[in-house]
Amino acid sequence: MELSERQTIIFAILVLYLGKYLTSKIAFLREYNIPEPVSGGLIASILFGILYGAFDLEFQFDLELRDALLIVFFTTIGLSSKLSTLVQGGKPLLILLVLAVAYLFIQNLTGIGMVQLMGFPAEAGLLVGSVSLSGGHGTAIAWAPRFAAEYGLTGAMEVGIACATFGLVLGGLIGGPIAKFLITHYRLSPSHDKDLTVGVPHEHDETQIDYQHMLNAVLVISVSIGIGLGLNELLETWGLKLPDFVTCLFAGILVTNLGPLVLRRVHWPERSKSLALISDLSLGLFLAMSLMSLQLWTLIDVGGSVLLVLFAQVVVVTLFVIIVVFRLMGKDYDAAVMSAGYAGLALGATPTAIANMTAVTEKFGASAKAFVVVPLVGAFFVDISNAFIIQFLLDLIRSS
Repeated sequence: MELSERQTIIFAILVLYLGKYLTSKIAFLREYNIPEPVSGGLIASILFGILYGAFDLEFQFDLELRDALLIVFFTTIGLSSKLSTLVQGGKPLLILLVLAVAYLFIQNLTGIGMVQLMGFPAEAGLLVGSVSLSGGHGTAIAWAPRFAAEYGLTGAMEVGIACATFGLVLGGLIGGPIAKFLITHYRLSPSHDKDLTVGVPHEHDETQIDYQHMLNAVLVISVSIGIGLGLNELLETWGLKLPDFVTCLFAGILVTNLGPLVLRRVHWPERSKSLALISDLSLGLFLAMSLMSLQLWTLIDVGGSVLLVLFAQVVVVTLFVIIVVFRLMGKDYDAAVMSAGYAGLALGATPTAIANMTAVTEKFGASAKAFVVVPLVGAFFVDISNAFIIQFLLDLIRSS
């Protein structure tokens, strides 16, 4: 059954309602900050899987709007990033970048060790390592044909997609509990900044906004996206192609910091409730569409060995985040929020990381630094580093 863009939006909204309902009824989801799009989307994908298994009924969603929502979301992140926050995030950005690159090696070594214990080639460890987890679906799809052709890994595409899918879900499930443990154990509290960068506090369902503020927010977001897309086209002429949401993130940063200096009388939406609401909505719909469209039945053929590797990866990333990331990022509230985000990033994708941090900050309080540092590391630096590290390890395995 093929669903139109309008029907896909309807389903995504229903999935968000489902997630909110589950969160309101299940204490575990509230206590451990499980993002509502993750819980609702996972249940929806399971229901669609049951329909496929029982009635051979497959839902095909039109996901074109999903990609646009991702661009809107990252643009709002940029528009929420004042220069003072960026300066504060300079040192943590460098630290997390080094940790993220180091963890790519750890993640791959974990995968290699597990697959060799099971009697599989070492190259398969990369496929169930940073290729599919830190890299996500895009990297898995890009590298899988090479693993199949050059290293004889049959079913590489299926395994890569399966790991990326499970990673997306697991990344959205472990971030909240990690943050809760760190915040509770170390008795952490947010800084003086009470304004959320993304989202609306759980205890305030009725966010007060008005027509003019919402209109200004939509206008500035649209202009920023135009600048970001134009910037990407310019970079492409110089031989550098980046994802659109990365350049739109940078465009948002430029607009929110330079705009008030040029047009002083214009109302800028930085830190406004209107911008937070648009950000929350675009992220929620993006994740709902992503998770509800997961074709879980395609994972049935994936053996238990892959699940064992994924279990090991979850254990390793949890220990790494709690013992290393949290401590080196400062052992404060911001570090706890970034730890939740990085857990989602290492197993899933940047939007998963943001969803984790949003769920945590909606409950405990704002962390502007986290929403600058984690997206920049995840949306740009990790993907570039990952490509070099994958190739380096493949060459090392071949030469050994």
